[in-house]
Amino acid sequence: MITVPAAPFAYELDPARTALVVIDMQRDFVEPGGFGESLGNDVTRLQAIVPTVADLLGLFRAKGWPIVHTRENHAADLSDCPPAKRDRGEPSLRIGDPGPMGRVLIRGEPGAEIVPELAPLPGEHVIDKPGKGAFYATPLGDLLKELGVTHLVFAGVTTEVCVQTTMREANDRGYVNLLIEDATESYFAAFKEATLAMIRAQGAIVGWSTPFAALADAVSKEA
Repeated sequence: MITVPAAPFAYELDPARTALVVIDMQRDFVEPGGFGESLGNDVTRLQAIVPTVADLLGLFRAKGWPIVHTRENHAADLSDCPPAKRDRGEPSLRIGDPGPMGRVLIRGEPGAEIVPELAPLPGEHVIDKPGKGAFYATPLGDLLKELGVTHLVFAGVTTEVCVQTTMREANDRGYVNLLIEDATESYFAAFKEATLAMIRAQGAIVGWSTPFAALADAVSKEA
């Protein structure tokens, strides 16, 4: 076991049973001109974590530990996108509409792809998900069982929506969760801070959190 300094207390990482889950680092959410910006959000907040997520990927790649990337997207005919999701509010663009990066959040369109700096490498797993959580209507649960994973390290966006939802789903399934604080972000600073507090509350009710440097230092001492 590797002991990682974390909040609310140290996180015990089992290197033989740990996977990294990078949530939805997609062009439509992160890049200017994408779906996220069309909703009036400041995407520079999300862009700022790309180097840290890249470093986190580099750490797991160097150790040969499993990596899972997720992408929120939908079928071209929107058969897996309920009206309650597509029609909410009055954004300038809705899921499935033509946008600067192709049809918004449609599987296979440019905007639904992961940003180039974080592109999956051969052998890494990519999960396409129609919901906020990565377990809903996907093969993620079966994949993690096949890999023998018990511990999950999380990164990605947004902290309060898809990241938190997936962490809660994972917690209900018995996974031991660690969120890397500077490898996750929200369009709203207060939402991120509130989510971190909720995750760590009541003795890590959903999981633990730590900065990347603390994880990297703990892993470097493993040998």
